[in-house]
Amino acid sequence: MSDIIAVILIGYGIGNFATSYILGKVFKKVDIRKHGSGNAGATNALRVFGVKLAAATFVIDALKGVLAVIIGSSILGSVGGLIGGISAVIGHNWPVVLKFKGGKGIASTIGVVTSINYQIALICIVVGLLIVIKTKYVSLGSITAISLLPILSVIMVRPFDLHFLIFSLVLAAMAIFRHRTNIKRLIEGNESKLGQKAL
Repeated sequence: MSDIIAVILIGYGIGNFATSYILGKVFKKVDIRKHGSGNAGATNALRVFGVKLAAATFVIDALKGVLAVIIGSSILGSVGGLIGGISAVIGHNWPVVLKFKGGKGIASTIGVVTSINYQIALICIVVGLLIVIKTKYVSLGSITAISLLPILSVIMVRPFDLHFLIFSLVLAAMAIFRHRTNIKRLIEGNESKLGQKAL
């Protein structure tokens, strides 16, 4: 039990590294939470800060997921990797250091899933990118890609792995919940498209 708690705390702590907030403060002297969508993630960093800081945010946020999986796996094996990965995404989405106002977890989720099953991650990424390219809606691409995760976990993971399915469902549920306002705006036709600047 102590190992599980350790993996959860370590993963959550890694997720708390607020990349876009830190980069914004250091390089732009701006609190990203006060601009654009107010979200402390890579997509809002693109709107507020531009391509370079957004790319750095995405890479570092993804690496947080990778690190959490590696550490979790080293402590508790494959299940530890799943727990550590989920904990990192929770830490990214609801970081105590930012009063629980974080990002939406897509970059960190990509890092987590890629570390555990790169084939499934690659399919989700390609589908998401194609939708973003076609529609210019990052949120739509993200929602669609993450919704595929539990479906692909059933189709592609052999033998069937209940732990991985639960892991996939939790990640998908968190991402969809974090995108609930985006879903509303998509339905209403008010969602911001890729390339729109916030400042």
